[in-house]
Amino acid sequence: MNYIFKYEDKEIKLSEDNLIEIINDEEMPIEDINIETILKLLNEGENVKFEKAYYSTPCEKCDSNFKEKRNISEYLEYYFYVYTKDNKFVISDISKEYENLTYNRLELEGKVDNSYIVTVIVCANCNEYLVQIEEIEV
Repeated sequence: MNYIFKYEDKEIKLSEDNLIEIINDEEMPIEDINIETILKLLNEGENVKFEKAYYSTPCEKCDSNFKEKRNISEYLEYYFYVYTKDNKFVISDISKEYENLTYNRLELEGKVDNSYIVTVIVCANCNEYLVQIEEIEV
């Protein structure tokens, strides 16, 4: 599976082949999430829009800011939320099934008990990417 989006006349393809890594929360990791799930969610999302982001750390693959003697690296970034029950993925805020639902409602119904932010960070130079998952409180 892959996810393709356009950014400034450039087509960017995210797949398992150009994934650097998934950084799952260290203290409360989601047990059953993988790149297939994340790419499926991105494809389901209707308003997925990557924005420019700048980090002081260079891309692990191309090291573009170091080669060009810059202090920052340019990335494209998108984030969304996922909700779990007993550390297992249930739904995300970009899932079609999430329409007309809220985290609070799902929690009151006993369907979810935790929330995470998932950030997809794509190197604007080489298109390699990583996914960072962090537990958050809603």
